[in-house]
Amino acid sequence: MTNPTQIMAAGNGFIAALDQSGGSTPKALAGYGIEGDAWSTEEEMYGLIHDMRSRIIRSKAFDGSKVIGAILFERTMDGSVDGKPTPQALLDKGVVPFIKIDKGLEDEANGVQMMKPMPELDALLAKSKALGVYGTKERSVINSANREGIAAIVKQQFEVGAQVKAGGLMPMLEPEVNIKSETRAECDAILLEEILKNLDALPEGEQVMLKLSLPVVPGTFDPLVNHPKVLRVVALSGGFKRPEACVELAKNKGIIASFSRALLEGLRFQMSDAEFDASLGGAIDEIYKGSTQKTA
Repeated sequence: MTNPTQIMAAGNGFIAALDQSGGSTPKALAGYGIEGDAWSTEEEMYGLIHDMRSRIIRSKAFDGSKVIGAILFERTMDGSVDGKPTPQALLDKGVVPFIKIDKGLEDEANGVQMMKPMPELDALLAKSKALGVYGTKERSVINSANREGIAAIVKQQFEVGAQVKAGGLMPMLEPEVNIKSETRAECDAILLEEILKNLDALPEGEQVMLKLSLPVVPGTFDPLVNHPKVLRVVALSGGFKRPEACVELAKNKGIIASFSRALLEGLRFQMSDAEFDASLGGAIDEIYKGSTQKTA
């Protein structure tokens, strides 16, 4: 594989988010055609979601020609695909592995939900690095345009990012703006200002990645796309259906997708392998186009 940093900096393609965890797993399985009565324990539930992710990674439609990275849930990282550790299975297909490290969200305060504490983060970073993982992803949520709250959320993201860098991995900071927020455009503007402040404070030569909600006004995050301390800006689908998410993505130059639900739409447990590969391939093509072919 070419240097992962070079792939992230200039690779044509997008990042698959295969990191549903905890509360979002039953919903992901239901979307895949597996209802709650199919498992009786948490272990069985996680086994089913791992089978789904393994099928995606194994698919001939899924490789580094269009999918340049994939974000894993810790249990997925610890598992295997056809006898190989999952990160190695990705690397063998030319896909750069990332790990979701956050442990969920605090209750809302000042219009935002901060990340819960991560007391075992250093150990997770060491384990991930040993397995060949390149970077991390850490999510918090902005619900309203409260400058104090947004400043706090961005500060926390950069503090965790510094810990990730110290552990030898690339941080992908994800201060998500809730697309249902009534003050979404104002959130975008404040978020941009706060991220720029924190980028300016980074040591020279250091870089982070950013995972952001698609902005209300296309081009809002151009200063981040072009910033020397930002390796890559990626976008989450945030609840948009895939067609709408891809249209909005295409309006933002330099931003590639890191979609989860929008990638999995249409995939069903009951499909034959040929049907599954065709459906996944169609989704990958659509997201790849939104990531690489930009509209005026």
